[in-house]
Amino acid sequence: MDSEIKTWLYDIIQSINEIEGYFENLPKTVETYSNDTKTKRAIERNIEIIGEAVNRIIKKDNDFGLENARKIVGTRNRIIHGYDVISDELIWSIVINHLPKLKI
Repeated sequence: MDSEIKTWLYDIIQSINEIEGYFENLPKTVETYSNDTKTKRAIERNIEIIGEAVNRIIKKDNDFGLENARKIVGTRNRIIHGYDVISDELIWSIVINHLPKLKI
């Protein structure tokens, strides 16, 4: 496997692990997420990193086979450019439903 792609995959795993770490000693609930602005911003930043890494991977190898790659990149763009319309529920859904699948 290409060394750049390995690096970007590592970045994805690191970002997911960081997000999981934010709830190490806290209940993993949408309320915990919604009530902590620092955690919200940190999670959004990690999702941006994931999206950028996926974008770089598919630019380097369009056939790499990451499921929902375009949606992941689109979410990154939406967070960056539409930050004022991103709902807590959307980000929480990504954290609970999509990141565990991506990690695998």
